[in-house]
Amino acid sequence: MSGPPKPDIFLERASYRQRRLRDAARLLPILGMILWAIPLLWPHSEGAENANAAATIYLFGVWVLLILLAAIISHLLRPDDETTFDSKDDAA
Repeated sequence: MSGPPKPDIFLERASYRQRRLRDAARLLPILGMILWAIPLLWPHSEGAENANAAATIYLFGVWVLLILLAAIISHLLRPDDETTFDSKDDAA
């Protein structure tokens, strides 16, 4: 007696990559918060004007980096209707 066919253990390569890209997109804001908090850890000295300027340049650099990463990730992601994931959210 054979039961119902067992599903494959491994995912297709394309769907696996799409899931990892979606995970990266979800983690991007957390990465941004961590990178934006780094200037708070910089030592403060009497030359605060130079430190504030460096922190401002750093923050705008991180901002541009996050925009570029989000653009790259969104370009690589496919729309939901093209993917073949098993979605448990559709049943709800």
